[in-house]
Amino acid sequence: MRLRHDPAGLHRAHASAEFGRVAVLAGGDSSEREVSLLTGAAVLEALKRRGVAAEAFDPRERSLLELLSARYERVWLALHGPGGEDGTVQGALEYLGVPYTGSGVMGSAIGMDKLRTKRLAKAVGVATPAALELTGPQDFELAIERLGLPLVVKPLTQGSSVGISKVERAAELPAAYATARAVETSVFAESWLAGAEYTVALLQGAALPSIRIETSQTFYDYAAKYERDDTRYLCPSGLSEPAERHLASLAIAAYEAIGGEGWGRVDFRMDATGRPLLLEVNTVPGMTGHSLVPMAARAAGIDFDELVWRVLETSFVRRAVEPGRGEAS
Repeated sequence: MRLRHDPAGLHRAHASAEFGRVAVLAGGDSSEREVSLLTGAAVLEALKRRGVAAEAFDPRERSLLELLSARYERVWLALHGPGGEDGTVQGALEYLGVPYTGSGVMGSAIGMDKLRTKRLAKAVGVATPAALELTGPQDFELAIERLGLPLVVKPLTQGSSVGISKVERAAELPAAYATARAVETSVFAESWLAGAEYTVALLQGAALPSIRIETSQTFYDYAAKYERDDTRYLCPSGLSEPAERHLASLAIAAYEAIGGEGWGRVDFRMDATGRPLLLEVNTVPGMTGHSLVPMAARAAGIDFDELVWRVLETSFVRRAVEPGRGEAS
């Protein structure tokens, strides 16, 4: 069994039976397990409301081989972070021949790597803040010299702002580095941008209305995303029509540059001149009560259940092919 991938083969489903039996993969072992479980629960309920034969599937509790033995026909991927958003589970599903939602192995792996994402985005003309990999304390002075202060220290592949710190004084850099290293071994520093933060959700090749994020926190951190009720989300974001189109074009260009597919979210922050600079891409964005993609979808007239349905439709670009059928990959 293998998967045949046809990006032009997106199919619009008109009946829930077209999807067959669906596993909603959520949970896993990453630092974003709890957020993933919230996403998975919301997605599962939405699918059930639409009549889809969907069931929860936590890969921390069950072997992926059960996807075959239990005869699941496709997967709605709700796994966040390493192991679920970095191409690992996508590769396993490719091997098993089970169609899945969203980006493939390459797009997922690159999108999870913030530095490589930035390099590819720059190659297609999408500006991004200056950055420097931190291999240890020997790089601290160079980071301050090249990036200035304040700066931001980030783990290379984590999402949900896990392990991120803002550094305003040189003396704070060792602690920020230690915080990021506690999450993973690869760490980088990035220039701080003081302008407004925006995000653009993408669905089936189109950009949804942008969202402006306003938080009382130092930056849009984990607490601002999932715990606080005073974070403000403005959608429509207040951008002029030309600026909105420009931001959408940047989001699509950055997502295509990494090989992203199906759906996702691209985050930006404005510099002092009002120019949007790419922060990161998200190939499996959150779908919780505080999440941004559902908010942008509502502004475009797409309710949550319809959004979840359309994301599941992205799995149709991959279909199982029996060995020996002779079809091109």
